[in-house]
Amino acid sequence: YVGGSMDFYTFVLRKSDPYWVAMCLENGLVGQGGSSDEAVGKLKEAIISFQEALKAEEDVYNEPISVKDLHEFLTVEGNEPQTASYELRAVYT
Repeated sequence: YVGGSMDFYTFVLRKSDPYWVAMCLENGLVGQGGSSDEAVGKLKEAIISFQEALKAEEDVYNEPISVKDLHEFLTVEGNEPQTASYELRAVYT
């Protein structure tokens, strides 16, 4: 944190056919798109909107996601063994 604001957020990106999903670890926001870049772009838009809401209102919930929520995001339902790959990145706002 610099001066009470964050310069970047970390997120996990995964393929969830037919979409890509990006989840921010600092606040649980999610972006989805047809490509990984589109999912990241949607997540960045959500983060910017969220930052504006934080400035405008006092009672906005703002906590990092729990380990349980992260595990749920990374777990893919189904009977077949999964060979999914995940990426951990940063998005600058």
